[in-house]
Amino acid sequence: MQPDQASFLLLSVSLPAVKSESQITKQVIGAIPLDKSEYRPDGISMTALDLAWHIVVTETRFIDSILAGQFDMSPRPRPDSVKNSEDVLSWYTENLAPRLKALTELSPEQLIKVIDFRGIMQLPAVLFLNLMMHHSVHHRGQLSMYLRPCGAKVPSIYGESYDAKEARKAKQAGA
Repeated sequence: MQPDQASFLLLSVSLPAVKSESQITKQVIGAIPLDKSEYRPDGISMTALDLAWHIVVTETRFIDSILAGQFDMSPRPRPDSVKNSEDVLSWYTENLAPRLKALTELSPEQLIKVIDFRGIMQLPAVLFLNLMMHHSVHHRGQLSMYLRPCGAKVPSIYGESYDAKEARKAKQAGA
């Protein structure tokens, strides 16, 4: 990958996609009922709160790794102050935006620097944004499956959800 290609990829493809996906992630996390943070569909599954935290903290880990030019796999436990979905959303909003801005300040050479991910793969730094999005989409799909059993409505993700369609129909019928 050439430096100019990395800059184009970051600014024209990856960052717009990350920003768009983060809005969907916020909708899914925001749909978790505040009193259902401990819901899990099975004993081996993460709780809704832990899964939401996993999504957002992993996104920041990927971005931090791109910014640092290497992965730091130190544990990143959920702070005691993060007790429900609103707290996760606040943390995510506060921590994502400055990191995305910092990405735009990286040089093309920093974007093409090959980074090792756990000895599994070595890629130019900018390509880890794509892996980050795949990871988030995967776990966001899991989290969206928690919502209805929690008594919540499933937001539209990549098209109108059943719940959004029913809300739209009800609004149209009342108009």
